[in-house]
Amino acid sequence: MIPPRNLITDVPGVLVGNAQDVRLASGVTAVVFEAPAVGSIDVRGGGPGTRETALLDPAQTVQGIDAIVLSGGSAFGLDAASGVQAWLRERGRGFAVGPARVPIVPGAILFDLINGGDKAWGRYPPYRDLGYQAAAGAGTQFDLGSTGAGLGATTVNLKGGLGSASALCDGFTVGALAAVNAAGSVVAGSGPSFWAAPFERDGEYGGRGWPPSLPPGALAPATKGSPSASTTLGVVATDAVLTKPQAKRFAVMAQTGLARAIYPVHTPLDGDVVFAVSTGRKPLADPMLGLAALGTAAANCLARAVARAVYEATALPDPGALAAWRDRFMREA
Repeated sequence: MIPPRNLITDVPGVLVGNAQDVRLASGVTAVVFEAPAVGSIDVRGGGPGTRETALLDPAQTVQGIDAIVLSGGSAFGLDAASGVQAWLRERGRGFAVGPARVPIVPGAILFDLINGGDKAWGRYPPYRDLGYQAAAGAGTQFDLGSTGAGLGATTVNLKGGLGSASALCDGFTVGALAAVNAAGSVVAGSGPSFWAAPFERDGEYGGRGWPPSLPPGALAPATKGSPSASTTLGVVATDAVLTKPQAKRFAVMAQTGLARAIYPVHTPLDGDVVFAVSTGRKPLADPMLGLAALGTAAANCLARAVARAVYEATALPDPGALAAWRDRFMREA
């Protein structure tokens, strides 16, 4: 069953906000937690760009994080976390060190610097301010497609974007968020069918299903030709109580969802990362079997979120911009 919104915010305690600059052709997505959440990360891409992710290792001291930031802008986009941190600090949030509080905000970035937008921003990049705006606008409803961190995202053959999905699993809620800027493709060859077609629910990305046969050349590993110009960023969340080691395993299992939705994936050209978060509302009855079920559901949700990102995207206004899935295939429906 799909929860009401079919978004990661169906997980209690998770809020999402987007901010973007259309002229810049880039943006930021902030995942804000109503209370500190247990988090971890799994990195599979060959060229990741991250901030404050070392503390997500199960051996590290900090147990709770206040937000996660996904941003365009390559390394410049790492500034977005400072904006989210500022918004949280104004509200007294953060890890307590005596009278001081330090908001814990891990983040990751994708490369969208050569997508046709105007990147002549002057001395300082705009991502800190975009991060603040994204955090300030965080709520349970948010847009998908060409918005937030997905505004400037592309795949090898279609416009990328921001996607989300959710599911119920043994009384728990699982959700996923994906900013899809993959080196590979999310559709089979040149056709409209998504690699994630077997996991689709209720026609959420067009209901095209699996093609009767794969289009010619569908298994040829076409990728963007530019090194370090790609990345898919993911966040999976659940309301189950997880420890940091369990959250790490949750992230590892969820990463499989990218392999179900993108071909090829985890290449040297990608910076693929998946964050995993527990808002800790309900304990697992069985730590082993329960976690296995949650991880399976999270992988499926992440695959669906990737497909929804591309399905909901719209093309950038630049004359040479990649077509969106809807531009190319919706008229054939």
